[in-house]
Amino acid sequence: MTPGINRAKTWMLIAALMGLFLVVGALLGGRAGMTFALVMGLAFNLAMYWWSGSIAVRSTRSREVSEQEYPQLYRIVRELTQLEGMPMPGIYVSDMQQPNAFATGRNPQNAKVAVTKGILQILDERELRGVLAHELSHVANRDILVGSVAAAIGTAISYLAWMALWVGGDDDGGSPIVALLAWLLAPIAAGLIQMAVSRSREFQADESGAFLSRDPQALASALQKLEETSRRVPPPHSLQPGEAHMFIVNPLAALKSRGISSLFSSHPPTSERVARLMAAQDEILRRQGPIGR
Repeated sequence: MTPGINRAKTWMLIAALMGLFLVVGALLGGRAGMTFALVMGLAFNLAMYWWSGSIAVRSTRSREVSEQEYPQLYRIVRELTQLEGMPMPGIYVSDMQQPNAFATGRNPQNAKVAVTKGILQILDERELRGVLAHELSHVANRDILVGSVAAAIGTAISYLAWMALWVGGDDDGGSPIVALLAWLLAPIAAGLIQMAVSRSREFQADESGAFLSRDPQALASALQKLEETSRRVPPPHSLQPGEAHMFIVNPLAALKSRGISSLFSSHPPTSERVARLMAAQDEILRRQGPIGR
């Protein structure tokens, strides 16, 4: 899938999520409910825009590290940001033993890239470079902002649906039966759309990261190692399901997602991600040449 199509798909999903938001607002209280939904949506989005980066760092107990502590990490990130024309992000390391990585921040000027101690133990430099290229692509593609918007709208829909259950019987807002259906179905639909947004952005970051590193095989190898190891090493108990979408592989995936359960996964199947990377390899090398390492 080309980057343009992937971006269009993402924003179509965001539009569908916002449409669902307004429908639930209308069920809650007609035009007044829609207005309330819009105000709530703006408030959630504003909060996520400004504070999502700090929240992510605190929730994963990551700390900012110096170049003296992690010279290899700094060198790789500096090389990649120079290739991409991006400012240097803050670099963080989490004490998590499960191998994983994430990026956060509302824009490249306020970005943070974090890796766990576990990932530094199992990946070689080439694979680590592929992972960091993936995370920096999330920053360059504004995926953190997109994901925050989707999460904020999804959360607001759940609150509105809960409210609709209790006040959905007025003359303007519709019947109690409709309100009950909204309470039951709207959060499920919002969750499905939100997860689809997350999967779409992971595919895009894989592709963008492979072009940035010029080494799709390294990222594919890293993904396979991370998935295999993360199933053996549990995440910390403090990690919440709502934070799983931030990471390069799902930290809470105890079992492989199959069938309908994959619709609720924040990440695409690793096998499909690897297959796409391998399919893109010839095109990447043709356009940019090998990395030369």
